[in-house]
Amino acid sequence: MRNKNRASIGLMIGTGVLALSVTGAQAATQKEQELEARIVALEKAFGTLTVELQTTKAENAQLREVVAETKAATVQATKAIDDARPALAAASQDGFTVGNGTTRVKIGGFLKSVVTFSHWDDGTVAANSLGRDFYLPQAIPTGGKSTTNNDFSAKQTRLWLNLETKLAGHTLKGYVETDFQTSAGTQGSERTTNGYNLALRRAYVQFDNLTVGQDWSTFQNASVLPESTDFVGPTEGTVFVRQPLVRFSKKLGKNVVLHLAAENAETQSAAPGLVENDQDKIPDFATRLNVSAGPAELALAGVARQLRVDSSTVSDTAFGWGVSGSGKISFGSNKRHDLKFMATYGKGIGRYVGLNFAPDAVINSANRLEMPEVFAAFTALKIGLTPTVRTTLMASYQDVNYPSGFAPGYFNGFNASALSVAGNIFWSPAKGFDLGAEYRHGQRELGSGAKGQLDRLEFAAKYSF
Repeated sequence: MRNKNRASIGLMIGTGVLALSVTGAQAATQKEQELEARIVALEKAFGTLTVELQTTKAENAQLREVVAETKAATVQATKAIDDARPALAAASQDGFTVGNGTTRVKIGGFLKSVVTFSHWDDGTVAANSLGRDFYLPQAIPTGGKSTTNNDFSAKQTRLWLNLETKLAGHTLKGYVETDFQTSAGTQGSERTTNGYNLALRRAYVQFDNLTVGQDWSTFQNASVLPESTDFVGPTEGTVFVRQPLVRFSKKLGKNVVLHLAAENAETQSAAPGLVENDQDKIPDFATRLNVSAGPAELALAGVARQLRVDSSTVSDTAFGWGVSGSGKISFGSNKRHDLKFMATYGKGIGRYVGLNFAPDAVINSANRLEMPEVFAAFTALKIGLTPTVRTTLMASYQDVNYPSGFAPGYFNGFNASALSVAGNIFWSPAKGFDLGAEYRHGQRELGSGAKGQLDRLEFAAKYSF
């Protein structure tokens, strides 16, 4: 029995071991299958990744090509912008370019028309003469019945060209200015077409600090001329000359500029009428020092010249000289108001002051040149009433002191003095467009004591561009 039981137990144990073995084998086989399945899946995934990687590489290659093309296009665009930058900058400025874009030309000026009503107390003034066109004290008649004239004119219309050429390290500029007011000779007719000749005012070249050509005399400070409906304004009290010159300008400090010039010489003698001798051997020498200090712009100028007459009866020279101080002082809100002034004194400078109101020299009985003393001054106060409306009050004066030793009455027909006062009002309804009205009273006195007076009401319309 015990043996039988032992046999049964052994059989059971063997069967169990066999079952475990079969089970283990089956489990091992299943794991292998699962592992193989995973390997297959990994191979498939790897294959997919390989394909995707190859696709990505191809796409990256295409992307690199696109990036390269984009970079090339960007470089080309940048170069095109850089090349076009000067043209774009030039296009943003006024004017136009010539000479392959190296020279910029600007056109400007103004169109101006005036209507005047003039009352002469002591005589008449010839039609179409300068005394009818603008205030010229030496044209005021001193004998005869009173007359009144009405004149319309657009002769003051002005045109200019401003040129600038770019040079490496240098500045080259040119300027040409014309009008229809100052041409010599025949001045057209008011009966039909009112055609007037174009006249040269200024024409010069500037190379850095050097100016060569025709410009305002260095002895004159043109910037202090007040706003006026008239061509000049305070004529008798101002230095007023345009002529050919060679000028050197040097900046001495932040607000200090010195000008030195040799200018066209021309001696005006009187016999008693003015005579242009044109026998000068050396130029007139002029200098001006400009100083800015806060709201003030001041100038001190001087001129030295040799006067010369060489004719069949006279052969002589004399030394002429003059000094002139001028300035502009701005004040008020936004510097809307200003005071302008000039005072000039000298001997032998008649043609420089008041449009040649006095001669440079007179000839005495010994056929020698003697020079009158000239004192001239003006002041002008501008008040800005509003941003577009302003008014200016001005006064002007010149006195001529002739040399002694001449025969009694010799200077009776010579200009002895002139003075004027004026007031105006201007309105600018649009930028560059001005409408003005001005009243002026002027008088002239001769060496004999004879006087003449002018009262003038003038209206002006001006379009500046």
